[in-house]
Amino acid sequence: MKTAAIVQARMSSTRLPGKVLFPLGNTTVLGQLIARLKQSQQLGGVIIAVPESPKDEPLVREAANLGVECFRGDEHDLLDRFYAAATEFGLETIVRITSDCPFFDPYVLDEMLVHFAAANEPETTIDYSTNCTLKRTYPRGLDAEVFTFEALERTFNEAQQPLEREHVTPYMYTNPDRFRLDSHENETDLSHHRWVVDTAEDWRFIYRVHELLNRPDRPFTTAELLELLEREPELAGMNAEVTQKNADNRFAHGNE
Repeated sequence: MKTAAIVQARMSSTRLPGKVLFPLGNTTVLGQLIARLKQSQQLGGVIIAVPESPKDEPLVREAANLGVECFRGDEHDLLDRFYAAATEFGLETIVRITSDCPFFDPYVLDEMLVHFAAANEPETTIDYSTNCTLKRTYPRGLDAEVFTFEALERTFNEAQQPLEREHVTPYMYTNPDRFRLDSHENETDLSHHRWVVDTAEDWRFIYRVHELLNRPDRPFTTAELLELLEREPELAGMNAEVTQKNADNRFAHGNE
């Protein structure tokens, strides 16, 4: 695989431990995400990057159940884990996604990947593309970052600050003199929506929306979710007061 999503996952989430294996429909939060990533036409594969810790063994078993690759790496230096995974699988283009996004949109990701590939043929003109860290116009929970292996390798070798090692990409998007950056933006600003599992309030929202929209034949779309929230605006109020815990609030999650 030359282009793959590396999904970071761990059991020891500080706000909601074990959240990525919470049951959701006939699978788990992580399973819902993987099902959506498998709808992508541009991804060559999915790799779940898991810490080398006994408490994360359930994630290894879940990766096997879901039929995706699993890579074990450094528990705290997530940049190291990403770089080691990308190196082992020979990736050229890496997509960074966190595991607590069960409503992720594969069609948005495909738009990003098509644009990224076109811009870098025949020569690289974009090192890093994002729909969240430079200018957020998509809901939290649809976050994706796309970057070249060369950009990841340079970051791995140069980034020194704890935040840069724990969150993988801050060194890229805070150094526009070192990297060629690209912002993927939606026509409509949907940044006020929050579709991630980070707190108990988030979980209640996610679970209720899934109850209302789930269907056995295919995952529901972003358009269907937006239509539901327009009909029942009180749903969005279930987690509207949740704030981000990260020092850099531009990205939805940290070492999840």
